[in-house]
Amino acid sequence: MVKTAFFSICSLVILAGSGCSTPPTADSPWISLFDGQTLQGWHALPGGSWQVDNGAILGVSPQSDPRHGILLTDARYRDFTLRFQYQILQGNSGLYFRVDPVANELSVNGLQAEIDAANDAGGLYETGGREWVVKPDPAEVQKYFKPGQWNEMTITARGRHITVFVNGYKTADLPDDPGRLEGHIGLQLHGGMDMNVRFKNLKIKIL
Repeated sequence: MVKTAFFSICSLVILAGSGCSTPPTADSPWISLFDGQTLQGWHALPGGSWQVDNGAILGVSPQSDPRHGILLTDARYRDFTLRFQYQILQGNSGLYFRVDPVANELSVNGLQAEIDAANDAGGLYETGGREWVVKPDPAEVQKYFKPGQWNEMTITARGRHITVFVNGYKTADLPDDPGRLEGHIGLQLHGGMDMNVRFKNLKIKIL
């Protein structure tokens, strides 16, 4: 009787501990980062301007502004899959992840998945660090990128393994990236150029 009670107590302790520490699985739900109406959950760093327009986040900036205008999530994220659609009509943008704010014109340091009106879509660039980490072949970009239209990007960061897909095409695969393991997600307006970019249906799955 004592032995049975002992194992029962141990089982309860193990189950309780598991319930507190078990990480989300691949079946974790998609969480919306943008409600389609407000910028709740985001904050803007100096540079450019951000607003909600027709169910999308619209970012614009003039060539005269040298600053990288960044719209950052209030929350920080570690391991995740992020999926969203974007349309870029002017300039060079990017989807930052695992980044930290800095006090200069770049606004943040860390990796960005490249969003450009004509080139390099889906590449990886580290601002304030290694610069180009994965630079796509222009001939390959023409196979999957749709200029002036809505494109879909998916980014998965699990530990040090990072992958990027654009319209279902794998554009970057880093199996052992030495960069940051946690930080904010951000939308970029590149400084020193006319910018016009839209984002919608931003959803994240915590891994």
